[in-house]
Amino acid sequence: MASGNAIRGTRVGSGPMRWAERGEQAPRRSVRYWCANGHMTEPAFAAEITPPILWDCPRCGLPAGQDAQRPPERPRPEPYKSHLAYVKERRSDADAEAILQEALAKLRQRRG
Repeated sequence: MASGNAIRGTRVGSGPMRWAERGEQAPRRSVRYWCANGHMTEPAFAAEITPPILWDCPRCGLPAGQDAQRPPERPRPEPYKSHLAYVKERRSDADAEAILQEALAKLRQRRG
């Protein structure tokens, strides 16, 4: 008995078995990137685009550049900042005082 399944024997998501069946690939070019640890990676990009200046190294995660003699420096770790530290960067003490007084006035108004 036939089950009526036209794609019997194939997996969902599987592609054609040969390159000839897939069609022609877009023209590509490889670009070499080096990180501060000396790792080299060579991703392929479409020929018509400009490749990015920096690329993340797949081995160590550091930024990699196209110049082997002068790879990008290691990023400096940023110290942990609390929510209050970020708020203090955005607002001055005078702004904070004005917001506090406005909130207190609303609270006093609600309480009567």
